[in-house]
Amino acid sequence: ADRTMSCVLSSLQVVAPPRASRYSGTRARRASVQTRAASAADQESPAVKPSATMPRRRLINLTAATTALVVAKPAFAGEFGSDAAMSVLRREGTVKLTEEQWRAKLKDDPFSYEVLRKEATERPFSSPLNNEKRTGTFVCAGCDTELFDSGAKYDSGTGWPSYFQPISTKAVVEVPDYSIVFFPRVEVRCATCQGHLGHVFEDGPKDKTGLRYCMNGASMKFKPAEVL
Repeated sequence: ADRTMSCVLSSLQVVAPPRASRYSGTRARRASVQTRAASAADQESPAVKPSATMPRRRLINLTAATTALVVAKPAFAGEFGSDAAMSVLRREGTVKLTEEQWRAKLKDDPFSYEVLRKEATERPFSSPLNNEKRTGTFVCAGCDTELFDSGAKYDSGTGWPSYFQPISTKAVVEVPDYSIVFFPRVEVRCATCQGHLGHVFEDGPKDKTGLRYCMNGASMKFKPAEVL
């Protein structure tokens, strides 16, 4: 919560009110003059008009601010978001396990736990799934939810398994990610267990969706078509 609030505060601009002219007299009189000057400046300032168009994945600081407030003040959660929204913030899906249970479930590949539950990122070109070219389906390593079809996979050259679309719009959820202050991103999670998969960017194949779902191989498993 502290990290989220710090990121939000760093990204917000604080505008100081206009400085009033100096006047002689008591401190109360100077404060009154400053208050009137600030009020007049506010009335004279034109309203900010929203942009006519907004890119699909442009992130708004207000979203981050609201998210940070909800995280910092869980007692007020009902005032800011639904139970479903709060579950996303807590990384709780329909498949819900304790941290100890997740560790035990993913014990065969400890790094899968670090990626899915702790948002770690694997080294590029380190996952065998990056070179997987067989026909089949990529599923969540945590809950076996089908995430991506092999037909949507392509070689992005980044070293991470990449896809131009998920197998279904209900298979994944996309969440604003402000973990890097000056580089807001969109995190991709498994919709069923809320496990971290990677991020989605707008530099994918232009003849497809234009999107690049850049996934961690450790967050997924591949099931060949013949065993589905």
